[in-house]
Amino acid sequence: MDFGNFYVGRPPHQMYVEYFRPLLLQHDLPIVLFHGGANTGACYLSTPDGRKGWAPYLVEQGWATYVVDWPGHGRSGFPQDFAAMSLRQVVAAGVALLERIGPAVILTHSRAGPVGWRLAESAPERVAAVIGVAPGPPANLVPARAGDDPQTQPPDRLIFPDRDDLTYTRSSRFPHGASADLHAFIVPEGSRSLDERNNIDGLGLYVRGPEALAGVPVLVITGDQDASHPREVDEATARYFGGDFVWLADIGLVGHGHMLMLEHGNLEVADVFLSWLRRLNP
Repeated sequence: MDFGNFYVGRPPHQMYVEYFRPLLLQHDLPIVLFHGGANTGACYLSTPDGRKGWAPYLVEQGWATYVVDWPGHGRSGFPQDFAAMSLRQVVAAGVALLERIGPAVILTHSRAGPVGWRLAESAPERVAAVIGVAPGPPANLVPARAGDDPQTQPPDRLIFPDRDDLTYTRSSRFPHGASADLHAFIVPEGSRSLDERNNIDGLGLYVRGPEALAGVPVLVITGDQDASHPREVDEATARYFGGDFVWLADIGLVGHGHMLMLEHGNLEVADVFLSWLRRLNP
């Protein structure tokens, strides 16, 4: 296996990228893995209890795989304006990455969902497909809330997740005995990105409409025990873009929550989207 790392994007919002290429490459397109909020790319490398993560599994299946740390997260470094940093900076770094590596499949999780939709709109010739894992929808589907809404975060503040109340762990398939190891890589988040995800004062990442992803295949995957992603919400996101939707319980994968890449059965979930990709490019 060939592996290495590099940075893309403009300082102070550069993005760290780690890549893994199998010796026997079986697919022309690489897969780029974008983590969600309050996380880093470490969530794709292994699970808290030491099982194989999605990135090494994808490499075993013959895919070149890129794992990123969003700007301001993990090894990308911590800019002084992090609390006010927009998800648009993540999109810009994603565009720079695709300019470097060429067309790729984009996989996003949770708060990276809006990043993926905007990235596909910004660089449609370089986004071969978008896989949304419990993805946030585009702001087009999130009613704008007034700035004085109770869910508004204080402006330009660091938000520290309550590690004793993480919805991440509320599923029967989560490795509960290793929760402390998950907590170790949970990182603070900026209030700006939270307000963008909730579309406070219309700050969210909009696309020009469903036609923004015309010609880009879309798959949305959701677990039946993800309290923050009801079936009807994620199915509506897939439908908006004319994409495919998989409610994992419908295919016998019951008990999954929000952190699908970390849960028991994570590789079975990976097989779901890999099978979908192979149908696109047999």
